[in-house]
Amino acid sequence: MQRPRDPYLWVWLLLALATGLTFWLGQGAGPLGLGSVALVLALAGLKGWLVVDVFMGLRQAPRLWRRLMLGWLFGLCGLLLGLYAWAG
Repeated sequence: MQRPRDPYLWVWLLLALATGLTFWLGQGAGPLGLGSVALVLALAGLKGWLVVDVFMGLRQAPRLWRRLMLGWLFGLCGLLLGLYAWAG
């Protein structure tokens, strides 16, 4: 049996695995600690990065567009983590 070489399949499988892990972390009893929230946001950032680079095709796009998209993504994740840490 040959291993599939399609990168979209592997990225899709990684996204599905990260989504399942994020769901599992969020289903814990009681409020999430700062470490769990940081892990959930890191997984969200990883998933967004894969979507931007692979499915949106911005890996080959001009640097400005890729930096704007990834900057917005990681800036939002950082802002949410900071607000969670400040409120908690």
